[in-house]
Amino acid sequence: MSQKKLLIERLCNRLGYQFSDPSLLKLALTHRSGANKHNERLEFLGDAILGMVIAEYLFTHLKKADEGQLTRLRASLVKGKTLAEIAKEIELGECLYLGEGELKSGGFRRASILADALEAIIGAVYQDSGFEVAKTIILTLYQKRLQNIDLKAVHKDPKTELQEWLQSRKLPLPDYELLKVTGDPHKQTFDVACILAEKKVRTHGSGSSRRNAEQQAAEKALAIILDGN
Repeated sequence: MSQKKLLIERLCNRLGYQFSDPSLLKLALTHRSGANKHNERLEFLGDAILGMVIAEYLFTHLKKADEGQLTRLRASLVKGKTLAEIAKEIELGECLYLGEGELKSGGFRRASILADALEAIIGAVYQDSGFEVAKTIILTLYQKRLQNIDLKAVHKDPKTELQEWLQSRKLPLPDYELLKVTGDPHKQTFDVACILAEKKVRTHGSGSSRRNAEQQAAEKALAIILDGN
C-alpha cells in the first residue's frame, strides 16, 4: 500500500466512515491546483449541509439562546478557522492532492485549503450515504466544541456591534470600500476602508480575506465613535 493510501485509510478511520464510492473521497481531497476535476462543487454542498446541521443542533439544544446568539454561535463554529482546526485534528492536510506549486508553498498546511477540503468531505459523505450519515459525522467532529458552548462567552463581532450601535441611533450604516488586493493568488492581502459619513470617520483594515479586513476596519471605527461619546 502506498503512503498516500495509508494516510487516507487512517483519515477514514478518524472520520469513522468508509466510502462506498472511493472516487468521491478522492475528489473531495483534490484541490483545484491538483487536477481539472476538483473539490469545489463538493465544498459548496458540504458548506450548506454543515450550516444546516450546526443550526439545527444549536436551535434544539440551546433553548435560552436568542436569534442573535444562535447566529453568532453558528458563525463561529462554521468559519474557516474552526474548520481548519478540525482538519488539522484529523490530519487531513497530508491526504490532499495538490499541484506542484501548492505543495512547494505548503498548501497542505494552509487554513483556507484545509477548511475547504473538510467541507468537501462532508459533501462527499452526503453524496455517498445521505444526510443522516453526514450529520452524524459532523456532530462527531464537533462533539467537544458543541459540549463546551458557553452562551456567556458569545461576543458580537465588530461589524455587528458597529451596525447595531448605528441602528440604535438611527444613523446610516457603514460603507466598506475595497482599496486594494496585493500578493499572490494563494496568499493575498486585502485592504479595506470603513466609512461612517455621518460621523466623518474613515478607518482602514487589512487581512487575509476581505471579511477579516472589514472586521478590523469596523473595530477601529467603533473605538473612535465610542471614545467620542
